[in-house]
Amino acid sequence: MALRRGAGVGRPPDVAIKRLPVYLRVLAELEAAGSDVVSSADLARRTGFSSEQIRKDLAYFGSFGTRGVGYSTAGLASGIRRVLGLDREVAAVLVGAGHLGTALARYNVGREQHVNLVAIFDIDPAKLGQELGGTRVRSVTELPAVVRRLGVRLGVIAVPAAAAQTVAEDLVGAGVVALLNFAPVKLSLPAHVQVQNIDLSLELQALAYYLAGEAEAAREG
Repeated sequence: MALRRGAGVGRPPDVAIKRLPVYLRVLAELEAAGSDVVSSADLARRTGFSSEQIRKDLAYFGSFGTRGVGYSTAGLASGIRRVLGLDREVAAVLVGAGHLGTALARYNVGREQHVNLVAIFDIDPAKLGQELGGTRVRSVTELPAVVRRLGVRLGVIAVPAAAAQTVAEDLVGAGVVALLNFAPVKLSLPAHVQVQNIDLSLELQALAYYLAGEAEAAREG
């Protein structure tokens, strides 16, 4: 049975959708290694998720593999790409060409990728015209026209917190409906806009908990 968007029983939860790219990455590694078939147990060992969880996630999209055989590695990877909309190129724009934006723009250069960064915007005149990962930096004043002309629906925000809300509103106003936000601020946007927030400072602070635990254990030991 082929994977289809929302083909299984019930609406897939967001956490299940977020696990699909993890499965896809492992499947790509298996394909590269020449593995034709993979079981949910194999995927579990490589992802850290339980085999039951993996089967449940895939069941939302109508695919159960073959009992006793497993999944076709290439077929499952193709199905997940189709569910995620990665069976065709996804255009994205990046706003912010600072240190983080530069790193994001250069990430995955030369690798196979399904999300194509078609435009980068910044407010700093010194950055305009530069190329980051093969994409030219444009003035943020061009954002609405470029996003509409290219039909972009995905945006990445890598600007200071004070500018993030305005940038997000400009992107949404131009037709973007999905945002990856690296600015350390909560955005207020229409309900139809999907926002994924990544606050690196909070992640690092959370990791400090484990270091503190190690230090305490060392003192007690």
